[in-house]
Amino acid sequence: MIALRQVSLQRGTQALLENADLTLHAGHKAGIVGPNGAGKSSLFGLLRGEFAPDRGELEMSGGQRIAHMAQEVEALGRSIQDYVLDGDRSLREAEAALEAAQAAGEAHREAELHGTIEALDGYSAPARAAQLLVGLGFEQADLSRPLSDFSGGWRMRVNLARTLFMPSDLLLLDEPTNHLDLDALLWLEQWLTRYPGTLLLISHDRDFLDAVCDHIVHFDRRSLVLYRGNYTTFERTRAEKLALQQAEAAKQQARKEEIERFVARFRYKATKARQAQSRLKMLERMGEIAVAHVDSPFHFTLPSADRTSHPLLVLDEARLGYRGEEGEAVQLEGVDLTLQPGQRIGLLGPNGAGKSTLIKSLTGELPLLGGRRVPGEHLAIGYFAQHQLEGLDLSATPFLHVQRLSPRAADLDIRKFLGGFGFHGDDVFAEVGRFSGGEKARLALSLVAWQKPNLLLLDEPTNHLDLEMREALTEALASFEGTVIVVSHDRHLLRATVDEFWRVADHRVTPFDGDLDDYRAWLRTRLEHERREARADKAERQEAAETPKEDRKAARRAAAELRDKLRPLKRERDVAEREMDKVQVSLAKVEAVLADAELYTDEARKDELTARLADQAELASRLGELEQEWLAAEEALERLQAELQDG
Repeated sequence: MIALRQVSLQRGTQALLENADLTLHAGHKAGIVGPNGAGKSSLFGLLRGEFAPDRGELEMSGGQRIAHMAQEVEALGRSIQDYVLDGDRSLREAEAALEAAQAAGEAHREAELHGTIEALDGYSAPARAAQLLVGLGFEQADLSRPLSDFSGGWRMRVNLARTLFMPSDLLLLDEPTNHLDLDALLWLEQWLTRYPGTLLLISHDRDFLDAVCDHIVHFDRRSLVLYRGNYTTFERTRAEKLALQQAEAAKQQARKEEIERFVARFRYKATKARQAQSRLKMLERMGEIAVAHVDSPFHFTLPSADRTSHPLLVLDEARLGYRGEEGEAVQLEGVDLTLQPGQRIGLLGPNGAGKSTLIKSLTGELPLLGGRRVPGEHLAIGYFAQHQLEGLDLSATPFLHVQRLSPRAADLDIRKFLGGFGFHGDDVFAEVGRFSGGEKARLALSLVAWQKPNLLLLDEPTNHLDLEMREALTEALASFEGTVIVVSHDRHLLRATVDEFWRVADHRVTPFDGDLDDYRAWLRTRLEHERREARADKAERQEAAETPKEDRKAARRAAAELRDKLRPLKRERDVAEREMDKVQVSLAKVEAVLADAELYTDEARKDELTARLADQAELASRLGELEQEWLAAEEALERLQAELQDG
């Protein structure tokens, strides 16, 4: 159990908690929410014993093992798997003692330590550490690489895996999803729902809080309020509470005005003086009910360019990737896409499949390896990515950043605009170098918005943003009139702002016919398929290692004969699949044109309408034929495989 009783906490000159009470029982999974700077991370410091409350008491049941993410990542030369294993100190101490006992020839001590390691579940530890790292997006080949090989975001994933690996009764996670993509986030969500201990989770991802938490702790005006249920339940309960509070405040104000009128009218009349004095005392005793202020401090829009193009941007038979000293590294090929005004697209796909590569190629920042990029005449791109935070001038101010973009803009217009992003008063003249990650992200977003794009490309725009800013961004995107392409692990933002999804996987970009729940199901099926293949490969390698040399030669000859028989059918199936992808892209282009309402009302475009409808019918028919070809090849392939296995 965790209990805060009348706790007051001050950090520097800022009071974070005043006479706060909170009780959490074992097994609770509580989301910690509130504005940035309210004291959420300081609460974690209090629980970990980094400092004591200024007043009041903190009680925690004895013997609790606490796991939390370290702020500094050390041991950069260790392999990432070893770094995760180091998180279990008891296991590492037992292993070191075992090595010493073996070196000293102490057989009795050695047997005792083997029992200790068994009790610590130590012999499964490497497999458990590997499972955590793979779940968070690493490849098997990465596990032996040193931590120093990875960028900051990937090191944070390793740090998270180490935290999850630590044996714990209380798990403290502060923004664990910031450096995760959607696939890793879904995996973490499932892991945390199965965690048997007590979980305290600071997060600004409402869908994540909904899926994992059964309680919400809200920092509300230097107090802690506990709500039962997930984030959606908290939001609804608090809204009802605030509505009641506001209604009560309005009633109280009306009553006060009535009393004041009575006092003003009768306080000097002898017959009414006693009543007037009584009413005055009532007025003094009446406690003020604070009118709830639930409005977000962030209010902004994303204006679109005055002019646009039809289409905005085309990629034709494009090959996307990187050129280096060792040659080309192709991530996506055969990319055919046409962006029309008003499209709202979410990119889905496994980690490393090429979502960010696609966005960088659309901006023109990353040159194509092949094919064509054709921008529209009036294309105006607004691009937001995490690396742009690093490109901010740390010695400049928000005001100067905007002024550099538009030297002739009026000072008042700039200040009013920045106010919508939470930069008020002297904040607009503060040095960016002193800003938090969230403040820098807000500034970077404001610079994108100021330039009035008609194509908005967003790569994980919600990292570092709190819940209120995320909600403001979601509302602004929903009303943006231009074209949007977004990569995000924030499912609430995706559901509220995009109309269609594209899947980036297996070196291709294809329309995804489904929603986020369908994608979750697709991802689960894909992972199961990969696991089955990995198990089959492992079994094949083991069998090969155990088979005599002559038998292995015969097995290789048989495998070669099998591949020769299967190869034509596989080629036929793959050709049909590639043709299906091309026809689907062409059909999507035609249907985008047919979505234009003017095409049906403009007499001058009657012939165009007829031609497009004919194209649609022809492409749909061709798609049906290809699907039949693919199905026939797949069935024939399965039959032949079954016959060869039986034989």
